[in-house]
Amino acid sequence: MFERLQQLLTESGAAFRIVEHVHEGNSEKVASVRGTEVGQGAKAMLCKLKNADFSVMTIVPGDRRVDFKKVAAHYGAAKASLLSPEEAMAQTGCVIGAIPPFSFDPGIRLLVDPELFRRYKEIAFNAGRLDRSIVLNADDYLRIASPELADITAA
Repeated sequence: MFERLQQLLTESGAAFRIVEHVHEGNSEKVASVRGTEVGQGAKAMLCKLKNADFSVMTIVPGDRRVDFKKVAAHYGAAKASLLSPEEAMAQTGCVIGAIPPFSFDPGIRLLVDPELFRRYKEIAFNAGRLDRSIVLNADDYLRIASPELADITAA
């Protein structure tokens, strides 16, 4: 996944940098190592919708939480919930915490809260590995990933 992302961003002419770091499970510590703020972190969480034939990768700022009711309402579903770590790994090929904010699977829709881009010109995320991050120009992310945008953060 890391190599695939790096190739995609390079071929797309994106402005990005790679940060190598020790595996950190804490958002504040990872942000410090990256030289970014916690809110710049593009936190990816893979969800399932009741009675839907697709999954949804939700992306919110690292200092916010996903509102699953808002995600369900966006798609007209009765309920949204997180996939198990095993299900997420099977669909993305990445462990929880390493899932980047990109979908390479047509069965996974990408839904991003625009608050991430209102606050920052760059976003940061673990790039398919727990010891590698990418800091990416936000406009390039929007251009390349082409996500759906909706208010999905919890109040």
